[in-house]
Amino acid sequence: MSMFVLRDMVRKRGIGERFEIASAATSREEIGNPVYPPARRKLAEHGISCGGYHARQMTKADYDHYDMIICMDHNNIRNIHRITGGDPDGKISMLLDFTDRAGDEVADPWYTGNFDATWRDVTEGCEGLLRRIAENERK
Repeated sequence: MSMFVLRDMVRKRGIGERFEIASAATSREEIGNPVYPPARRKLAEHGISCGGYHARQMTKADYDHYDMIICMDHNNIRNIHRITGGDPDGKISMLLDFTDRAGDEVADPWYTGNFDATWRDVTEGCEGLLRRIAENERK
């Protein structure tokens, strides 16, 4: 959800060309699957399409390629450290680290079924991330 929300936010701000936003799984159970149907419905409620997407596995090359690696939960961080061998460049963050709830995990609807809570967390985190990027660019 967060990849599609962030892409939508930067597109609406007219800055989409400045970003390469991707999503990659840190585990293997969803590889090749499309967006989970309830997540797809939640995105559609907000006019965001996620068609054509299929989950892929994160690789060590992703760490080198991207400026930031944003995680939803602590398990993602552990898995990314395993995949990449650590975080020597300080690229890995939790999405909610860009809010006043640093260290918190994004609500996981896979277990709770509460896609509204996940939507709130994701939009808050993405807005905070964009604010942080803008602040860093002004420095």
